[in-house]
Amino acid sequence: MADAEPRRVLVVTHTGREQAVGVAREAHRLLTDAGLLVRLLAIEADDLDLDPVEIAVDPDKAALDVELIIVLGGDGSILRGAELARPHGTPVLGVNLGHVGFLAEAEVDDLERIVQVVVDRSYTVEERMTLAVDVRHDDQLIFETWALNEASIEKAAREKMLEVLVEVDDRPLSRWGCDGVVVATPTGSTAYAFSAGGPIVWPEVEAIVLVPVSAHALFSRPIVVAPSSRLSIELVPSWNGRGVLWCDGRRMVEVPPGAEIVVRRGARPVRLARAHEAPFTDRLVAKFDLPVLGWRGAAERKRNPNGQQET
Repeated sequence: MADAEPRRVLVVTHTGREQAVGVAREAHRLLTDAGLLVRLLAIEADDLDLDPVEIAVDPDKAALDVELIIVLGGDGSILRGAELARPHGTPVLGVNLGHVGFLAEAEVDDLERIVQVVVDRSYTVEERMTLAVDVRHDDQLIFETWALNEASIEKAAREKMLEVLVEVDDRPLSRWGCDGVVVATPTGSTAYAFSAGGPIVWPEVEAIVLVPVSAHALFSRPIVVAPSSRLSIELVPSWNGRGVLWCDGRRMVEVPPGAEIVVRRGARPVRLARAHEAPFTDRLVAKFDLPVLGWRGAAERKRNPNGQQET
């Protein structure tokens, strides 16, 4: 009887950080002790110096035939893991080594429990919508990509404003002189869009958020549109300057005057593994350290019916 195919997990981390290297080595020990095979990217394998491992030379195929990608790092590293995972539909589980780490499912102190969740297959998987992003100029497609968090159109020169005309579903919305425009998913609503003054959107809500950045206009509020909407941001042809399109802060292209950036819902989601059942509200409170001391909601009253505050 042939041996059963081993369970594979791709571990991705930032090997330029000493803490990340140490956590990756500990994760490797825990996973291999439990009988799982760890795969590493070739560009990280030498720095980690682990054995036994399976090495992925081609990053485009690194997430092929693996059960899960465990990313050890901040949101930037998790977005890199999402790039590897999305073509294959592989779930991504983030362990936060950064600051806020909204995409991460756990903190580094919880590593042993998280590995046990992976071993037991007791995690759940949720799908997060993505954005498809096209850049057109002179009726030609010059660039196409995607985003999990956001697509941001920014001015290329510090001393000049960006002149844009925004359309929603092929109808003009407004023209702005601004520093940029952010188009975000609910997942990305807590990232750049939030910093620019946009709303926080619960992950279960399917919508697209558009946030002008420092717009010189009376009407320049963030808007939320249907996930089926088509958003267009045109760099006004008479504006003498270039813009820059960034997607998730990882993929970039310069955009000339007269070009149109079209953003719509992506056809392929990113799958995030969940190891906790805590609602998004609790995550929001924890990540932003929101003041809720003294809260006496329904759940708290059930736990403490006599009205005494727990210490």
